[in-house]
Amino acid sequence: VQLVESGGGLVQAGGSLRLSCAASARTFSNYAMGWFRQAPGKEREFVGAISWNGGTTYYADSVKGRFTISRDNAKNTLYLQMNSLKPEDTAVYHCAASPSLYGSRRPNDYTYWGQGTQVTVSL
Repeated sequence: VQLVESGGGLVQAGGSLRLSCAASARTFSNYAMGWFRQAPGKEREFVGAISWNGGTTYYADSVKGRFTISRDNAKNTLYLQMNSLKPEDTAVYHCAASPSLYGSRRPNDYTYWGQGTQVTVSL
């Protein structure tokens, strides 16, 4: 499965961005999907995940209420809607695919990763 993120960029604090993750596999719906982020000098951090059918989502406390994950299995695409962005949200955002039904908060439970898209939030 190849994953390609897009939609990153520079935004002012309080603004919004929508990230997309396009998957190559027709078996996209077989995978739970996750979003992770990594800031310079920091470890990769869980952002949120969505089950294989989109019925279950869960988030890191730091983004809960501001970020929303969704997926369109007909288009083999994962989304991350980010609202009320803060400077501390600045990072490279990666999507990842897990063979489990509901995903995980642990990076090691994900098999496939995208290269990432940069999100920079300025004051």
